[in-house]
Amino acid sequence: MDSEVHYRVAIFGSARIRKGDPEYGDVFRIARGLGESGFDVVTGGGPGLMQAANSGHKSAGSGTSSIGLNIRLPHEQKANQCLDIKHEFDRFSTRLDTFMSLSDAVVVAPGGIGTILELFYAWQLVQVEHICETPIILFGTMWGELLDWMKREIVSRKLMDRQDMRMIFHINDVDEVLRLIRKIHQDRLTRSHVCTNFEKYRVQFDEG
Repeated sequence: MDSEVHYRVAIFGSARIRKGDPEYGDVFRIARGLGESGFDVVTGGGPGLMQAANSGHKSAGSGTSSIGLNIRLPHEQKANQCLDIKHEFDRFSTRLDTFMSLSDAVVVAPGGIGTILELFYAWQLVQVEHICETPIILFGTMWGELLDWMKREIVSRKLMDRQDMRMIFHINDVDEVLRLIRKIHQDRLTRSHVCTNFEKYRVQFDEG
C-alpha cells in the first residue's frame, strides 16, 4: 500500500443502491469534487455507492488515487472497474483498521449493517483517541433519526459524553459536504504539527 501521505477521504455506503438512484448521483458528485480538490478517495471497492464514489473520483481526472478495499465474501463481491489501487481482505476487522489508517476524513452515505459498522467503528476510534480528530460526515436524511435517538437515549443517560459528538456532522447537501472537507483540510495545514491516521494508527497490510 502506498505510504505517501495524501489527504484521503473514506466514503462508506450501500452496495445495493444502483446507478439512477438519487443517492448514487450525490455520492458521484461528492467524490468528483474531492478529486478536483486533490484528495484521494477510499471505498470498499465494490458496487453501488462504492462504485459511485470511485467512478466519480476517476471522472475528475486529477491524478489522485481511487482506492478500493474489497472484502472476500461467500457470494463474492467483485471489485468495481474504477480503482487505481485495489487491496483484498478476508476479514472485516483488518479491512476496518486499514480504512482508518488510510483516511483523514469519513463520509457515511446511506447504507445498511456494513455501513453502520463502519460508522460506529470510526466513531469509537475517535472517541478513545486511537485516531486523530477525524471528521465523520453523515450524508443524507436517513441519519437524522439515528442521531436524535443517540442524543435522547445515550447522551441524555450519560452513557456517552456530549463531547463525543464533536466530530459528527450531519449534512444533506453535496456542496456543503465539499465545503466542510476543504475547510477542515485547510485548517489543518495551518497547524505546526499535522496528525495523520497513517502515522497514528499504523496497521500491517498483511492480506492479499
